[in-house]
Amino acid sequence: MADIEQVNILDEREKSIVTKHGERCSGDGMRCNTDSVSGAVSQRACVYCGARVVLNPITDAYHIIHGPIGCSSYTWDIRGSLTSGEDIYRNSFCTDLRERDIIFGGAEKLTKAIEELAEAQKPKLIFVYSTCIVGVIGDDVDSVCRHMSEKYKIPVIPVKSPGFSGNKSTGYRMACDAIMQLLLPHKSGKKIQGINILGDYNLAGEMWIIKNYLKKIGVPVIASFTGDANYDEMARSTSAALNVVQCAGSSTYLADRMEEEFGIPYIKVSFFGVEDTTNSLLRIAEALGNEEAREKALKFCGSETKKLEGFLAKYRKNLEGKKAAIYVGGGFKAISLIRQFDLMGIKTVLVGTQTGKKEDYELIENLVDEDTVILDDANPAELETFMNEKGADILTGGVKERPLAYKLGIAFCDHNHERKHALAGFEGVYNFTKEINESINNPVWEYVKGACV
Repeated sequence: MADIEQVNILDEREKSIVTKHGERCSGDGMRCNTDSVSGAVSQRACVYCGARVVLNPITDAYHIIHGPIGCSSYTWDIRGSLTSGEDIYRNSFCTDLRERDIIFGGAEKLTKAIEELAEAQKPKLIFVYSTCIVGVIGDDVDSVCRHMSEKYKIPVIPVKSPGFSGNKSTGYRMACDAIMQLLLPHKSGKKIQGINILGDYNLAGEMWIIKNYLKKIGVPVIASFTGDANYDEMARSTSAALNVVQCAGSSTYLADRMEEEFGIPYIKVSFFGVEDTTNSLLRIAEALGNEEAREKALKFCGSETKKLEGFLAKYRKNLEGKKAAIYVGGGFKAISLIRQFDLMGIKTVLVGTQTGKKEDYELIENLVDEDTVILDDANPAELETFMNEKGADILTGGVKERPLAYKLGIAFCDHNHERKHALAGFEGVYNFTKEINESINNPVWEYVKGACV
């Protein structure tokens, strides 16, 4: 921990930061999956944010935010989730609670909002989000939703997401509970030899890429949650033989519940990078006991990998010896990025996540070199300190990290929901490699290095 002791780190944060010097990220060695430390300016978002991340991409769902108008600014209108059907998910509806509503209660206002939406739009599905204010004043949102659901004969599902009730991971669980409310009435005893894909948000059409791969190897996809999902497709999901979990942080809880309620087993997968894409397709075929699909997967992945060899060799010459910092939402993505950077000849010197689990950090520790800094739920001061200390050439993260990288004169790659280009699958390898090369080798950094404070 010598590196950490040289930095002004809050005492409560020390156990969430490990420099690999033989230390373990298991047991007491790595504190993670807990609430953020007060005063640390965590990069995490709130419970409400976590819930919207999971639910908002459902293409034909209407979303009512029961709270102040400011909360409704968190939408998917500027995000990269694409649809093959309706696009109502890009809009927010809000009860716009004011001072009077906070004093006298907002239940009546919520009732009127649902009535107006149901009669004007004839929706198939409505989600109602409880925000911080509602958690304080104690509106009976469950009762309102139950009454409106009976009145209009459609699912009106409450999402318990006041920001102070936990962290972003709590919001994921609340969203998954809401999805289960949607699925339970459609419980099916009949199983189809197909899969559900959980935790993919169809950013830049990535779900379509993965579905195409699965079609090539002969594996039917029954439903996908929640990118490009719709109500009817989700209702059929209870008949699947297998769930594959793409974003483990947001959807493992849902997979556990679906296994408990519907008897659907699950595996965790990743489609970022050559190695993870190949392994995931093979594991899906094996989990289904489909030898023909496995043989097709081997042939398909072998062909795509061979096509990439010359391309990667060319770019490796430009990238060999560079250093990368990674700070993303979930552990699954961080693990895939480490492998991708290794294939480019780039050394990962810092890696962290917002919602990683102990098992994620154990695997991360095995993948990285000595002296790599591993941290959970970092704040900007920590990221700045360790990127400077380790001499990072590029930061791969989300929208909140972009300004930090540029202020430090470090290249940046957006791997968050705002991006408009696919980074999954073999197609994603091409896009990601080109973007890393263009960013890290841009001549602008020669002019700004030393000028940034």
